[in-house]
Amino acid sequence: MTQRARNWLLLAPAGTWFLVMLLLPLTVVLVFSFGERAPAGGVVPAFTLEQYANLPARWTAFKNTMTLAPIGTLASLLIAYPLAYFLAVKADPKWKTILLVLVIVPFWTSILIRSYAWIFILGGRGLPALLDWVGIEGVRLINTPFAVLVGIIYGYLPLMVFPIFVSLDRLDKRLLEASSDLGAKPWATFLQITLPLSIPGIATGCMLVFILLMGEFLIPALLGGGKVFFVGNALVDLFLQSRNWAYGSAVAVTLVLVMLITVTIYMRLINRLGASREDVSIM
Repeated sequence: MTQRARNWLLLAPAGTWFLVMLLLPLTVVLVFSFGERAPAGGVVPAFTLEQYANLPARWTAFKNTMTLAPIGTLASLLIAYPLAYFLAVKADPKWKTILLVLVIVPFWTSILIRSYAWIFILGGRGLPALLDWVGIEGVRLINTPFAVLVGIIYGYLPLMVFPIFVSLDRLDKRLLEASSDLGAKPWATFLQITLPLSIPGIATGCMLVFILLMGEFLIPALLGGGKVFFVGNALVDLFLQSRNWAYGSAVAVTLVLVMLITVTIYMRLINRLGASREDVSIM
């Protein structure tokens, strides 16, 4: 057997899985998006752009998704980076494993239960009642973009922490010591050594969180109370309640295209940043 044949044989299981579980469903959704809604729900085969012409009717869902998903990703990064830095660089090695487990612990509980906990915390008997007790009245937190953002950060923070932690944990500590010995200030060491070398972890964490947030529907449904909804909520409504599969497929295809364009632009920026960093290091 030639090397080329062995390579194809090794790739066959993953390629088959990719074809069956991703490409074929996407193809079906794409075909459905050009159809029409059947009288009793579902889809009637056709070739029309009517469903795409009706996309502005779901503009609010796209706006919420494209606003809160990047903000949630950035907020998760700002919170996760100091935590990951502490775990990788500053934490006592004896406690590092225990602290990492504590980061994972929330994943041991269903996101549904954790979201209901936040409903109580942000609801009328939670933080608003405490604020009312100290004299700050009329604060409403639940069923707002703020509540959805809090749920997003809480739910996806570990996915941001671990890639950054891995990048920082692999950092050669001798570089930090050399920078200190040469008289560099701590902030200069961080900006010139630590931060650039942790960019792969930042890129991975941001991509993981952003892609998952683009399809999120549970957190907006529970903490948004039907007032702050994502494209995922619109898809649930169109496929399961309205049974307008053709329109739902058009919305889904548009969401996939938006994600592909956004991720492509993001990866190009990351690659350029990495290339410029290599050029500086060579100089």
